[in-house]
Amino acid sequence: MGGGIGGLTAAHELAERGFDVTVLEGRTAVGGKARSYPVTGTGTGGRKDLPGEHGFRFFPGFYKHVPDTMKRVTSTDGKLVSEHLVTATKFMMARTGGLDPIYFLKLPKSPAEFLQELRALFIPLGIPLWELADFTGKMFHILKMSHERRLAELEKISWWDYLKAGSKSQAFQDLLARGMTRTLVALRAEEGSTRTVGTVLIQLLMDFGRGELDRLLDGPTSDVWIDPWRTQIQGLGAKFVTGARVTKIHADATQITKVTATLADGTTQDYTADYFVSAVPLEVFRPLVTHEIKKLDPSLDGLRHLKTSWMNGIQFYLKRDVPLASGHVLFVDTPWALTAVSQAQFWTTKLAEYGDGEVRGILSVDVSNWDAPGVLYGLPANQIQDREKIKNEVWEQMKRALNDDAVRELGDDNIAAWSLDDAIVMPNPTGVANLEPLLVNTVDTWRHRPEAATAVPNLFIAADFVRTHTDLATMEAANEAGRRATNAILERAGSSATKCGVWPLEEPAIFDPFQAADKILFELGLPALP
Repeated sequence: MGGGIGGLTAAHELAERGFDVTVLEGRTAVGGKARSYPVTGTGTGGRKDLPGEHGFRFFPGFYKHVPDTMKRVTSTDGKLVSEHLVTATKFMMARTGGLDPIYFLKLPKSPAEFLQELRALFIPLGIPLWELADFTGKMFHILKMSHERRLAELEKISWWDYLKAGSKSQAFQDLLARGMTRTLVALRAEEGSTRTVGTVLIQLLMDFGRGELDRLLDGPTSDVWIDPWRTQIQGLGAKFVTGARVTKIHADATQITKVTATLADGTTQDYTADYFVSAVPLEVFRPLVTHEIKKLDPSLDGLRHLKTSWMNGIQFYLKRDVPLASGHVLFVDTPWALTAVSQAQFWTTKLAEYGDGEVRGILSVDVSNWDAPGVLYGLPANQIQDREKIKNEVWEQMKRALNDDAVRELGDDNIAAWSLDDAIVMPNPTGVANLEPLLVNTVDTWRHRPEAATAVPNLFIAADFVRTHTDLATMEAANEAGRRATNAILERAGSSATKCGVWPLEEPAIFDPFQAADKILFELGLPALP
């Protein structure tokens, strides 16, 4: 049930192991939040429609599950999908009224050098040295802490409170508190679990050191990955039914008996199976979990405590390419927490093959804060029931944040076309609707999240809200969940097939003795080492 990354992963792994798989997907295309979609009506003269996306794709180096899948999928050009990953070499921090420095991604080789690089990175942006030292100390404190203590203590404190951000400078709050959460995981620092935010930041800092922080695909996501992946899964014997929206999961006193889907023509169809894998997003799955299902697995009642937020994209198709930086751009103080990447510099795809043939650049922008008032209309994005006004607001916020030569290239005359994520629906009686919000890891919600293997004997979950090592609503978490669901099915089916690889996050080995000692202290009820 669901053909996003989690569903495709489970379908792929199960079909490889000889299972008879049927995928029900409510949309006409698979891929979920990761898919590309054609911007209808933009292609002329036999060219393809311009490619739109839910948001730009980001593949940090700590991802293990998605790259493993990519190494096993052949793209349409005969290359492995993993060969279509391109490493970015720089990133930019843009802010209103200040410099827009571009930084190289390079390796800090010691704690002292790490602090030195933080100083070079953030002092030009106004963060005092003592605050940088305090932040560094907080990160090393997390690294020395056992995972058991992180779950017991850091899960229950927000990132904002852990950093004592309320007593810090505005620059610290904008960059290291709010900026680190909003721009990466669409999460408010005041709500986000320190266990999640801190652990993921450790991974990103390690990637930064390895020069693997930022990787992108060299073409539209569906073209180079999703569509070839579906073709390969079908080649293994799996069946896809698109336009089939699951509307009910039926259960008796012991297990799931069938699911009902509404098809594209408005009719309904029942589907039976030995095993059912739910790979639909949280907001879709939650209402499908009936009282009968909760009786079989009372832990699923915890789904009501989980929260989603919005992180959706808009693409600007440019007549003249504006690279900005060879990597992502953080618009530090924009009200809507914008991040962006100029796609054309990474794509081998010729943009002249799309649209009217005149497009030479694509600026892909993620909007991570839909609740803050904008600078043009004084309204948050989720209250603006006009797609063009949202476009105008994003464009204006970017222009105000850029202060170098790039801003002159972002004149209104350079926009050939634009596309706001088609998951944003308007007009809507209750405001702007988002069909694809994102799970956010708020304080003390790990205990409410389900395992991939539920207590229902034949129900499994392959979605980014289940418990995973990744622990962040990403393609990586969905892929890991799909593997966990597959492994659980193999166990319950008594299959002798080889299990899927599932890998924990790795941290610097130098901290292993500290974490081992802290585990003993934690088990004895003693506080962590300073």
